Amino acid sequence: MLELAILGLLEDQELHGYEIRKRLRDELGVFSNVSFGSLYPALSRLERSGALEAVEETDRPAAPPVPMTGSLSGERAAMRAARTTSTRGRRGRKVYRITEEGRRQFTVLLDSDPGPDDARSFGLRLAFARYLPPQARLRLLERRRAQLAERLSETRAAARDAESRLDPYARSLVEHTTESTEQDISWLDRLIEAERARVPAAPASTRATGPAGAELTVSTVVREGEIR
Repeated sequence: MLELAILGLLEDQELHGYEIRKRLRDELGVFSNVSFGSLYPALSRLERSGALEAVEETDRPAAPPVPMTGSLSGERAAMRAARTTSTRGRRGRKVYRITEEGRRQFTVLLDSDPGPDDARSFGLRLAFARYLPPQARLRLLERRRAQLAERLSETRAAARDAESRLDPYARSLVEHTTESTEQDISWLDRLIEAERARVPAAPASTRATGPAGAELTVSTVVREGEIR
């Protein structure tokens, strides 16, 4: 997941290691505790795989000319400061940029199946969903919707079985979990509906059919919670 997040951030712009860590923590909440001890090994792995390259930043502005003040000691101090600034500017800082191979890896990681019920992975992929083609975005949303629908069914069944054994507090917690899942499904339904409006209709020959040749649209399957 960390490699996916790094490549996604570098799709936007070149970044220093410190800037990558800051954006991981500030913009992608799943990495709020990321450390340089985790970040730099991940950057090294990506660099070795050809997914990114590190370059020296050389576009710092040149030091301004030293003004002639008429004070010998003042001019000497200004000259020393200018030499120090110039030396630091020449050293520059290491900047990371994504490569074409990195873009290929990023697309593969972004469109891969994260496995069952992985909310953190889904949130990360959704944050970069603008880089996916419309059909892939739709698959991402439908996959998550199906996972939540299955979880909701299991939660309701477990609650019915244990209803007589639950005290008011435990029952309240189960109800809260159920309501939260229902809200997430409603949110995903809205996203799916908006995404379907952007996806061109599939040719008639490729549409799935149900019993007796009845056409199954994505919206029908989503409402029934039967996406697999």
